[in-house]
Amino acid sequence: MKKSIIIILGEPNSISSEIFLKSINYIKKTKLNFIIIGNYSLLKRQANYLNLKLNINFSFSNVYNLKDKKFNFINIDYNQTKPFDLRSNKSDIYIKKCFECAVLLIKKNLASGLVNLPINKSKFTKNKYHGITEYIADKTNNKNRENMLLFNKNFSVLPLTTHIPLKEVYKEISYKKIEKACKNIKNFYSKTLKRKKYKIGILGLNPHNGENGYIGTEEKKIIIPAIKKLKKKYPIIGPLSPDTSFLQREKLKIDILIGHYHDQILTTFKTKFNFNAINITIGLPFIRISPDHGVGAEIIGKGIADPKSFIEAIKFFSKYDF
Repeated sequence: MKKSIIIILGEPNSISSEIFLKSINYIKKTKLNFIIIGNYSLLKRQANYLNLKLNINFSFSNVYNLKDKKFNFINIDYNQTKPFDLRSNKSDIYIKKCFECAVLLIKKNLASGLVNLPINKSKFTKNKYHGITEYIADKTNNKNRENMLLFNKNFSVLPLTTHIPLKEVYKEISYKKIEKACKNIKNFYSKTLKRKKYKIGILGLNPHNGENGYIGTEEKKIIIPAIKKLKKKYPIIGPLSPDTSFLQREKLKIDILIGHYHDQILTTFKTKFNFNAINITIGLPFIRISPDHGVGAEIIGKGIADPKSFIEAIKFFSKYDF
């Protein structure tokens, strides 16, 4: 049976179902097979509420009995009578079961990739993991091998730390983490994207790269020595001053920027690319992607959610062989 891409339908009361429903016509045209994981009854109710068509001929199955069809659907129990219940706070067990099912499929080598639609991380991981990136890595026996890459075909960014308090960031910067990021980027760009040439820029942590230790010492003690050593193996430059890094990356034709904390690089990246980007977990033996946005709490059920980032995720799986 042809390997498939898993789609987890995401948070029940969010824009996830709308994004999926608006993407169906594109998904049907691809040459990929899919395993959809979610609650079918709720998806149907939400489609009716949003006046969107659920025109897919699903083959209902389970982890142990997948059909050789374009669309397998694995139904996960979830008891909700309203199409959307914005007061509901009971999705954590449901989401956990969806991901457990996906992990089992990955471990059984029945799927070559995973897309999860937006998840409320605070409900699901309950502070045990910083995010879905770390959860997926741990559950597939790849803990601490992963990095989060915000990807656009023209430019990408990678934060060394993800969802941690700003006051903890400096403690988490190390040679090993910079080396791991460079290694994962090299493997991703050379093996998955089949790109021989690419350039990595590494940011400093402090304003003006610490001004030779006057503002901070992380550059002198950790970042600069790491860059000098890793230059022998990876196409890296830096440290780049954080405040001008996005200007420098255009001038120096940098393909990937490595930053040290979430908002240091994601804020400008998201402003520039908006929905033309996806969140990829690299460093795993499979590809995991999510749209580069959240659950859209303020627009749930309004019919105005933009499916572009999710479609970009499916396009990625269609374009690259892994």
